[in-house]
Amino acid sequence: MLEPVVQETTPALIARQLRRAIGRGELAPGQQLNETELSRSLGVSRGPLREAMQRLTQEALLVSIRNRGVFVAEVTDDDMRDMYLARTAVERAAATRLVQLDPAAAAPQLLAVVQRMAAAADRDDANALTEADIDFHALLVSLAGSPRLVRMHATLMVETRMCITALEDRYSSHSVRTEEHRAIAEAISDADLERADRLLKAHMEDALDRLAGSAAQA
Repeated sequence: MLEPVVQETTPALIARQLRRAIGRGELAPGQQLNETELSRSLGVSRGPLREAMQRLTQEALLVSIRNRGVFVAEVTDDDMRDMYLARTAVERAAATRLVQLDPAAAAPQLLAVVQRMAAAADRDDANALTEADIDFHALLVSLAGSPRLVRMHATLMVETRMCITALEDRYSSHSVRTEEHRAIAEAISDADLERADRLLKAHMEDALDRLAGSAAQA
């Protein structure tokens, strides 16, 4: 039986555009949003724009300050720690589920993203490497087949992108990032839950340590 086609509402489409802009740094942390400029550039009226901004405020990506306006949230050291704590919980749960389901089918997809990372590293393309890095983690969670984990992870990754570009110059070699992801994918391919869990946890802790070191030097 055919199912009705579900179309995204205008506020949902606007919210997705704003999330992307925040994640890419096009709307910088602490920047005030100008409704007139945004509605003009997006080609929408203020009503759905305000609804979209309210959604992002509920997701803590925007901050509404009375009598001042709406601003892009700023990420503190505590925010970073909490962000990675939540991401680690979600991704470890996803990896556990993935190993229990069909790791042999998932592994080639994960390794294909690792190959994109390796190609970007060979080109010394930090931006492409970061995009592939993010895609790897999103794919890992989506393959677990849990819509709720996917929803939680999507919001966390938008927040993560607000600071993840700081990682680009915190590695002595781009290949380090690539090999960390390859090891996780191979552990999943081998259905080795203990190794996958240990590597994923270490990967998150290492990224947080590097980010904390970057913030300390800023």
